Amino acid sequence: MFDSPGVRLRAVTYSIVARDPDSGRLGAAIQSKAFACGVGTLWSEAGVGIVATQSFTDPGYGPLCLLAMRGGASAEEALAGARARDRFEAYRQVGVVSAAGDSAAHTGKECIAEAGHVTAAGISCQANMMDRSSVWPAMLQAFGEAQGSMAQRLLRALEAAQGEGGDWRGQEAGRVLVVAAEPTGRPWDDVVCDVRVDNHPQPVAELGRLVARQEALAAMREPAGRSAATP
Repeated sequence: MFDSPGVRLRAVTYSIVARDPDSGRLGAAIQSKAFACGVGTLWSEAGVGIVATQSFTDPGYGPLCLLAMRGGASAEEALAGARARDRFEAYRQVGVVSAAGDSAAHTGKECIAEAGHVTAAGISCQANMMDRSSVWPAMLQAFGEAQGSMAQRLLRALEAAQGEGGDWRGQEAGRVLVVAAEPTGRPWDDVVCDVRVDNHPQPVAELGRLVARQEALAAMREPAGRSAATP
């Protein structure tokens, strides 16, 4: 872990990590006024779990939590172990979901208000430096009510967060990531969807355009007579 809570740019942001109970796919989405907020914040491994790490971002939470879950730890155990190594955990915000569908989250007491999280089976929504504390509950509700592919459901959560005011500084960057339920042994083939926006006045809308484009291209690549899988 880092020796200072400010080693990386603060990712003052909102994010969601989730498991699709039908397909078993793992997905995450993030948006922030912080430039390139998708870098170092979302970590995933098919058949293992998915992690979002933000606030005074320590990317180390991603690999550490995935390593623990790969060894059989629950999301809660993985997050607790990573926090125990971090003397600046009061500044961190992290959401974790395992491939088994359990979830865990942490909002440090030094995260900038409005800051908080909410978890449910197979999902964690977290946000800090928000306009209102209604952001993370709105994300949870939107994801649960959404239809469509995993990527589309994650987008609905981002839209709900922005609808509640989002980051009070505005918008700039974001990312949507979905990985397969089971590993293929070829990690590059386990990524179902990975689109990122780094500098845009409306990143959530732009992510929606990119997800639609990615899904259309994936459908075109499917062999004839076989229905395309959606992210």
